[in-house]
Amino acid sequence: MTDNDPYNWPKHKKVINLVLVAFHAMMGTFTAAAVQSVFAEIAADFGVSIQSASYMLSLVIAVLGGAPLIWGPISQRFGRRPIFLLSLLCSLAGNIGCAVSPSYSTMAFCRAITGFFISPAIALGSGVVTETFFKKERASYIGVWTIMVTLGVPVAPLIFGFVSVRVGYLWIYWIMAIVNGVQFILGFFLLSESRYIRNSVPACTPQLSASVNGRSFGSLLSVRRIDPTPLSWWDFVRPLSFVTRPCVIIPAFAYAMVFLWANIVMTVETGSLFPEKFGLNPEQVGLQNISLIVGSLIGELMGGFLSDWWMWRRQSKNEKNSAAVDSEGSEGHHAPQPEFRLWVGYPGLLLAICGVVVYLVQLDRAGDTWNITPIIGAGIAAVGNQIVTTVATTYAVDCYRESAADVGVFVCFVRQMWGFIGPFWFPQMILEAGFRPSAGIATAMLVGASLIPMVVVQWKGRSWR
Repeated sequence: MTDNDPYNWPKHKKVINLVLVAFHAMMGTFTAAAVQSVFAEIAADFGVSIQSASYMLSLVIAVLGGAPLIWGPISQRFGRRPIFLLSLLCSLAGNIGCAVSPSYSTMAFCRAITGFFISPAIALGSGVVTETFFKKERASYIGVWTIMVTLGVPVAPLIFGFVSVRVGYLWIYWIMAIVNGVQFILGFFLLSESRYIRNSVPACTPQLSASVNGRSFGSLLSVRRIDPTPLSWWDFVRPLSFVTRPCVIIPAFAYAMVFLWANIVMTVETGSLFPEKFGLNPEQVGLQNISLIVGSLIGELMGGFLSDWWMWRRQSKNEKNSAAVDSEGSEGHHAPQPEFRLWVGYPGLLLAICGVVVYLVQLDRAGDTWNITPIIGAGIAAVGNQIVTTVATTYAVDCYRESAADVGVFVCFVRQMWGFIGPFWFPQMILEAGFRPSAGIATAMLVGASLIPMVVVQWKGRSWR
């Protein structure tokens, strides 16, 4: 163990690194949801339908899911820091392209480019946390990353609704380009490399870490290979191999279903339905997202800190003396099995179901007059979504922590693919079936694809690992 090992970094350095990476991750979903409150304006500007305008959101969601398959192996070889910095520069360029796009297709292309380059942190955050923080505090810090990913969705339309009304929706892209530039400057000087190979450390690794920590300008510009292992095609598809690992695919699929109904449905339907149904302008549509922000923050307190306390409490019961701690800081044989954490996820699943039902049923009862009750349902669903997000992600990482970055990429891929597919079918479902039958469909899907599978993995997970 040396000072180059991220486990030995001072606490403030770890926190600064996490904040920069978590904010970068938030900018991924923030970029996707930035246009949620201006579907009507985009449709009018380019002469397309509101549903076609909503594809500006779902397109980026899809790219955010697939792009980390490319970035993951490259960051394993050359480190997290250069990939994060490159992604910010290219995202800046992509946002400028969106701002000056003359047509719908050009803007869609630039949105896809931006989504591709802003994506690394949205999947690699779990790897950065695992490389930096000990197991006993991991859920809390993974929770910081996951809450930022979640908050990007409601915060973007809340801010940009005001921007659109006052200076026009194209300024959404200019502002995001400015933010990317500020991120790059802060990251260039403050972001440290968390990729570190223990046991057999290549000679270049300490040199890189020392130079970055030394803050000399020349060394900050240097990019060196950390892992000498040659790249192969398998490296780019390896995260998908977790489809054969029940302890990853089941929580990933369960979480993705909750994310679809308790996050994506709320975001897309609020942006496309509320202007038409209630006559709200972009500013008013953006304000509806406050409930999602408040709910997500409450959910993170329960999903992150509560689940860490839950695991600590169980360990305290398991041991009479102090826990044995290995070189990684993980607990010895007295530590509870990862499946014990899943108990905290069940209230989240039930809250997500309750919130989605309230949202859809109250929309049906509202008629053409806006009232706050559907938004209360959205807030309840957001609490449940964030609990499930943190618990499911932490469980999967704990099961295969040596492959934490790949697990994060796979979970991101499953979540984003469901998020991409959803907007192509649930608007038609709500239109054809109605709000109340749609609430029944949502309940059936959440119980069948999330609740029951989570019970099964808690029962059999230990034997599957």
